[in-house]
Amino acid sequence: MSGTSIDIPYRGAFDGRTHRFALRVYFEDTDAAGIVYYANYLRFMERARSDMLRAIGIDQRAVMDAGEGVYVVAEASIKYRSPARLDDDLVVVTTLEALRAASVTIHQRVMRGGELLADATIVAAFLSPDGRPKRQPRAWLELFKPLAPKEGKA
Repeated sequence: MSGTSIDIPYRGAFDGRTHRFALRVYFEDTDAAGIVYYANYLRFMERARSDMLRAIGIDQRAVMDAGEGVYVVAEASIKYRSPARLDDDLVVVTTLEALRAASVTIHQRVMRGGELLADATIVAAFLSPDGRPKRQPRAWLELFKPLAPKEGKA
């Protein structure tokens, strides 16, 4: 049986302005001690950010293929608080912190139940094909607006 719902990749979902993306820790994510390798938290967060962008209607591939530009991580600040382990069920919780003409600042937390495992702030800059900062598409700015923090709140 092909084309059934089980053939559709998992997608996260929004809870208000917060995007939630669930995942499981697999053997490939861990070191010899069964603890998630530190760089893999960044991979988990990248998947969650890409899923969030897709969920709000941002088609990164179409803009990239049209030669308009692409997002790149310009800055990443991460604090590791507790290790994830093999077979843990995790959730990457993502919120938009700031929206600028050529970048977005995104706060991401990797959670195991109610326990915070990793806390990060990511700045994604929109760059032209020649690698220079460029205003992101106007339509994207509009898509982000409902996720932006309310005035006077962080």
